Amino acid sequence: MIQITVPDPEVTIVKQEDPQMSHIYGFTDFHLIPRDKGGIFMFYNEQDELLFVGKARKLRPRIKKHFEDSVSVMKAKRDEVFKIEVCVVEDAVEREIYETFIINRRRARYNMDKVYYK
Repeated sequence: MIQITVPDPEVTIVKQEDPQMSHIYGFTDFHLIPRDKGGIFMFYNEQDELLFVGKARKLRPRIKKHFEDSVSVMKAKRDEVFKIEVCVVEDAVEREIYETFIINRRRARYNMDKVYYK
């Protein structure tokens, strides 16, 4: 059996009480997310339930796109996101493996593709 150890998050940001401090759904610490590094990101709700897992070659622009884009899987559920965790993973193959593993092991609620546990 293959053992997969997901890296610990390097950055965790949480929605602030006053959403007017940020134009991005209450998140003010986007500057902590690396701009030019690849990795995986996870969106959680206030009950710490995993909502969505994604991967990106450039983390910060990709995460912001989920909050600004009209075609994002999360567009109708953006208000549910309370916490974002980011793991820097530069290798594209490793990102793919981690994303699929986390979606299926932790049963991300809004990831429709890559689900094998049905």
